[in-house]
Amino acid sequence: MSKKMPAVEESYGVNKIVDNIGRLSPDLFTETCQHILTYLQGQTRGVDSADLSDRFQRDGVRLDDEALQNIIRFLLLTFRSATKSNLSGDDLVSRLEEGSGKWPKASLQVVQRLWTEQGALVHAQQEAQDMLSIGQLVDMQWKLGMAVSSDTCRSLNSPYVSLLLKIAEPSGQIRQRSFEMTVPQFQNFHKQFKEMAAVLETV
Repeated sequence: MSKKMPAVEESYGVNKIVDNIGRLSPDLFTETCQHILTYLQGQTRGVDSADLSDRFQRDGVRLDDEALQNIIRFLLLTFRSATKSNLSGDDLVSRLEEGSGKWPKASLQVVQRLWTEQGALVHAQQEAQDMLSIGQLVDMQWKLGMAVSSDTCRSLNSPYVSLLLKIAEPSGQIRQRSFEMTVPQFQNFHKQFKEMAAVLETV
């Protein structure tokens, strides 16, 4: 019995999201999907939930922030999944109907039309992103320190270099990574960077 609970909860969660989508007029739902598709085509840096929230309120739709975020996440996941599975507009609608029986016909028509028109563009962009799906180095800072106490076996009073890297991940989040090196390790690291730079200059 307990093994089936996650699926039941997941189904309940999807139905709740679909209920909230059903509160949107076809025009407002089209606009919401267009925000997601524009982002997935690489034309914007992200989905502006504050902008969507203002738009919902102007249309008289009152949704709390969590409900709005759930709609955005659901649509992102839906369109990304459709890309990976190479679904047509009709296939995508069938998959959505399998997930919940609460979909309004007008909402499904919006999804079918937009995906038929723009699915290929999203697919091309996602393929390009997959090829470049490594983090980008945004910033690197370093400082020289002196070990005065340590839980490890590093000899005390020896210099070390502390590095802080900021990396923009494919998800769009910027994460920080920090680590320490001995001075000889840092010198080798610096040498490898110089060798890479020299090779790149010849490309």
